[in-house]
Amino acid sequence: MYPPFHPLNVGTPPESMTRSEFVAAFPTESELVERKKGAGRDSLTETVVSFSNTDGGVILIGVSNDGEVVGRELTQGLEDDLHEMIGYVSNPGRYSIHGLEVAGTAITALAVAKRGEGFAQTSDGRVLVRRGTRDSALFGPDLQQFLNARSLEHFEATDTQISLAEAPKSLIRHVADAFKWSGPASFPERLRECGLATRGSSGYTLTVPGALHLLPKPEEKLGRTYIEVLRYREEAENYDRRIQVGGPLRDQVERTTQLIADEVGSEVVVLGVHRHELPRLPQRVLREAIANAVAHRSYEMDGAAVRVEIRPDAVVITSPGPLPEPVTIENIRDQASARNTCVIRVLRAFHLAEELGLGVDVMQDTMRDELLDPPVFSDSGSAVSVRLPVRSAVAPSERAWVREVQQRGLIESSDRILLVHAARGEVLTNSRARKLLRVDKDQARSALQRLRDAGFLVQRGERGGATYVLDRSLEPPAGLRLGRVELEDLVIEMAREKPLANADVRERTGLDRMQTLELLGKLVQEGRLERNGIRRGTRYRALLEG
Repeated sequence: MYPPFHPLNVGTPPESMTRSEFVAAFPTESELVERKKGAGRDSLTETVVSFSNTDGGVILIGVSNDGEVVGRELTQGLEDDLHEMIGYVSNPGRYSIHGLEVAGTAITALAVAKRGEGFAQTSDGRVLVRRGTRDSALFGPDLQQFLNARSLEHFEATDTQISLAEAPKSLIRHVADAFKWSGPASFPERLRECGLATRGSSGYTLTVPGALHLLPKPEEKLGRTYIEVLRYREEAENYDRRIQVGGPLRDQVERTTQLIADEVGSEVVVLGVHRHELPRLPQRVLREAIANAVAHRSYEMDGAAVRVEIRPDAVVITSPGPLPEPVTIENIRDQASARNTCVIRVLRAFHLAEELGLGVDVMQDTMRDELLDPPVFSDSGSAVSVRLPVRSAVAPSERAWVREVQQRGLIESSDRILLVHAARGEVLTNSRARKLLRVDKDQARSALQRLRDAGFLVQRGERGGATYVLDRSLEPPAGLRLGRVELEDLVIEMAREKPLANADVRERTGLDRMQTLELLGKLVQEGRLERNGIRRGTRYRALLEG
């Protein structure tokens, strides 16, 4: 029977246990359970390797060898340290980290799964397996037998039997230029060294990644290696536009990125005399999401294409195949593994993908920097999806205002949301900053004081009673600081002075065009404004009350 934190156990691991429940679940160390009082790197990574190469298991951190629960709470610092330690392991199995209370004492459980493919090694190259309660190194015949049983030919190294001669010279030249190769006569051998070609008795032939990068229509040879883009309107179940983007992977990434950017479009915001054009989704995020999808998909699943759904509220990109080990949804930012190393190496040479391990960081950080909701990743076991929200809790006018404020001085990305809430008229406290930034009290205090010292916020009070408000010199447009009723009263007052155009309201309030149309339409419907003219000649005047 597997312990409750073993990856193969069904259900959600418990958050707390009584002493008797804990003893029943983990009566002793075994081939599936390891106890550790602390989290030393060498011994912990050795156990991760042996669990990965055998049947998986759970490491209980904060439990002595004799079973005494001494405690080791799962803090953010410990979680970061564990991710870093496991990074020293070559090809670990998937893992997850959990906090557990045992009779009121907090410990940490690290659950490690058996690798489905290949094998794990320590940082110095040793192959370990779990034998009883020991992490044992394999040597000689035992090691050879283990390696033979776990060996795997990566699909990306498969010879397609397609002659290199079928690849247009122009595409070969593009790849050669990206890698800065010289001497065309050496290109075939360079392609072989790069994993894009192989050499046999009949000459050079393309591997799977070679066909993907060097054939004008790889989908004709390898199946559905293209990207399928579907556009949906409003909440419709059926798409109203379908585009198939094929060709070499470089072209697929570039064309699909531009296609999505054109479909999603931008928000245009006018603040006073300044006009801001804000992409609804940053192009860098789109490019990285598409590059990840084609680079990490399973090309063995040749009956499925990369799928892009463009919906009013989000763009969803789905890639065939599960996450490569040891990556999981929970550790996707901290762990990196490439399913198709040759595929992504070429995309990096074309500057279409980030270095290994940075792609997810770029997507998350760029969305945060633009004050957009974060990307959401999911793994169904047969496909991986990323959902890029188009809408955000931060209005386009607020994003534009932050851009203007940044001209006064550098603002750290994580501090921008504090400025937005201050601009809305909130009085910020340490407690409120902790909730907005999801940090501890010391980090919240540092963020508030950074904005204070830079002249963005004004501090009132000291220590525990300190509050922070927006500096008056940064007062935003009315649309960002007035409530709905106040905004309506402001527009009525303006309309009493002269007939209003949409642009007049935008300039005074900082609202965008659609927000202004919605506000004016509501006032017309309520009988407080009268609309005259059409299109750009439309004007609004106040109706007499009573």
